[in-house]
Amino acid sequence: MNIRRIAAEALEQWEDGHTYAETLVQHAAEDHGLSPEDRNLLNALVIGCIRHKRLLDHWIGKLRDGSLDIQTRCHLRVGVLQLLIMKLPDHAAVNETVNSARKGIRGLINAILRNVIRQRDSLLAEIETLPPAIRYSHPDWLVEKWTQEFGEADTLKLLEWNQQPSQTIFRTNALKPEAEEIVSISSKAKPLEGHPSFYTSQGLPPRDWINEGFIYIQDPATMHAVELLAPQAGETVLDACAAPGGKSTQIAAAMKNQGSLLCTDSNERRLPRLFGNLTRAGIDIATTEAHDWSKPAPAKWHQHFDAILLDVPCSNTGVLRKRIDARWRIKPENIESLIPLQTSILENALACLKPGGRLVYSTCSIDSEENTKLIQSFLNNHPELSLSKEEVITPQAQGTDGAYAALIQLK
Repeated sequence: MNIRRIAAEALEQWEDGHTYAETLVQHAAEDHGLSPEDRNLLNALVIGCIRHKRLLDHWIGKLRDGSLDIQTRCHLRVGVLQLLIMKLPDHAAVNETVNSARKGIRGLINAILRNVIRQRDSLLAEIETLPPAIRYSHPDWLVEKWTQEFGEADTLKLLEWNQQPSQTIFRTNALKPEAEEIVSISSKAKPLEGHPSFYTSQGLPPRDWINEGFIYIQDPATMHAVELLAPQAGETVLDACAAPGGKSTQIAAAMKNQGSLLCTDSNERRLPRLFGNLTRAGIDIATTEAHDWSKPAPAKWHQHFDAILLDVPCSNTGVLRKRIDARWRIKPENIESLIPLQTSILENALACLKPGGRLVYSTCSIDSEENTKLIQSFLNNHPELSLSKEEVITPQAQGTDGAYAALIQLK
């Protein structure tokens, strides 16, 4: 079985733009019955080619005049990635990649990959001279946008961050006191410095920790929104865009599993997974319901909640290291189209706050249009609201996923 062929085929499917890379890897591994070792190699090849796409194509363009069909390009990306970035042995990278291709293009792939080996030193030496968008494989418009917003130095740090493989990070469940003891003494977990109750692991943590609800895979950046909301035991709280439930479990823990927590999502098909995550965590104060918050809330929820968390749909620009597809699929017009949606969710949720209640608006975006600027515009239209606090979390500053959270108080 040739893993390089499977990787190239997955990359071809990814180029169609309809399937996420992780899903393609998972399906390919299942379809071919791959061993853990082969699945890890497949994942490294597919994710690596997508993460370094512009740089790989730049190198291929230097070694090949003329156009290439997507099938040939995908095989070449797999080969060049192994030689120049993964630094696998030359003979394995070349021979396996050549043999993975159909006979009609093997000669071309063999010639280009052997040319890569001959020119390896010069190709690697030129990296520092390339424009940042090519060197770090991001769209030009996004690099230009961030440079205007953060400055050149911070943008370079952000680009470097996005190019690093994401860590597996998880937190222990405060509702199960034994969880911290079990995880903290295990050799399979390493404490994440500066973030109590968060840990890292090589690969996935033990399955029984997840099944028993001892841990939840989550980045520390997710904590800011819940900490701003500060839900209390006995309150009635809404997590409006809840699936798959990471922040819901944090809210329930902060409430000490006392009170009432409604977890809604616009997609009814996500509710079983949401409910399962809540149940595993030992939460018995939560109920789930489908509702699209771009539409008005049912009358029964009006002025009903002490606190509301709105983790709204966003561009995901704060989590591009983890969501490897997003940088290539998002366009400037996508951000523009999100703003009316985010604003309508705010408007509709506002009607559900009790007098004196509080609401946290959060995203995993680092772009001000979806965050500070949107909130300021919303507050300008709502004199009955006040901004108590906002937090802007960027990978280059905090060393975590990017996020935004604003605490709004109803006077």
